[in-house]
Amino acid sequence: MCFSTYAVALEPATTNASSALSKNIKKQIEEQKQLYSLLKNQELSSESRYSIMKKIANNLLSLHNYNELIIFLTDHVERYPEDNYNAYWLFMTAYAYLENNAEPIAEYYFDRIINNYNDLIIKGDNGKNFSIHFLCLQKLILISTNPTNRIIYFNMLINKFPSEISIAEIYDRLAQEYEKEGEWEQAIKAYKLFLAQDDAASVQISGQPEAYSKAKQLIDFDQSDKDWTFDSLEALENAVKTAISRYDYKALDRYKSKVNFFAMSWRQDENDANSQENFSMRGFMQGNKIHYNETLDESSTPTEAYLRTWGWSIYINVWYLYFRKVNFPADPDKHGSWEWAGIYFGEKL
Repeated sequence: MCFSTYAVALEPATTNASSALSKNIKKQIEEQKQLYSLLKNQELSSESRYSIMKKIANNLLSLHNYNELIIFLTDHVERYPEDNYNAYWLFMTAYAYLENNAEPIAEYYFDRIINNYNDLIIKGDNGKNFSIHFLCLQKLILISTNPTNRIIYFNMLINKFPSEISIAEIYDRLAQEYEKEGEWEQAIKAYKLFLAQDDAASVQISGQPEAYSKAKQLIDFDQSDKDWTFDSLEALENAVKTAISRYDYKALDRYKSKVNFFAMSWRQDENDANSQENFSMRGFMQGNKIHYNETLDESSTPTEAYLRTWGWSIYINVWYLYFRKVNFPADPDKHGSWEWAGIYFGEKL
């Protein structure tokens, strides 16, 4: 079903109508009386009733008379449950609650529409058609604070409106919601689907500037055997120090993380492709006298630690070995363990 409406998003119509109608307030009041009177005619066709109601609703919106608008629309839906346009009237009701800063009530109505009413296709002033369900899902994702509900809404967008959205972005946001709920199996699946999209590496996601690298690191870690991790920071520190003391480059190579290990200056970004290194320690140990501090650097925290070492090269003498606590709840056996995640070249800035 397709019908023309005053504006898809409602906001522009409210602003424009408010300016125009404020100059003709008396005329508008008289018009509203006439419209209400016409609406009492029980012989009205569905299309005529819709046109009259739309005009009344637009007038109320232009005056920001949201309370009367809500009463008018909800009363109609209750009295005429068979009205084919009820999904649209409830959408306007939800919008009115949004304008009154009553987001939980607005969420209730948007959710009620997608779960209890067939979708409607509306035509905006620009001539483009829009789905009521699609608009409701967009609003719900913006205002809902419940991860479980947001998971439902994201999945509905993917299944019902794949051509209207950025699939890559939605899969990434869906994965994050699964993370919040501790549903790691589903989160991993969503991240894999995100990475499978052609634009995954280039898509711009608000608030997630490193979405691609984060997802790739997580999936790479998930698919690895994780045999380089240590149960504690102390165990990792002692193993690395022992290997350095013995000039055992093979042991050091085993201790290095096999996923996303980096070697870079302090000014570089860990996610920079140039910082990802896969080299053997052999070439830096032969012929050199390597030293390390007895204690970890004072800037170390409960989740990150730095070991200052030197003697590796005449070009960059000092290396800080970077140890990191593994944050991977999807694997309880490895979550909370420690890994040697990278190297920072040079003295700390």
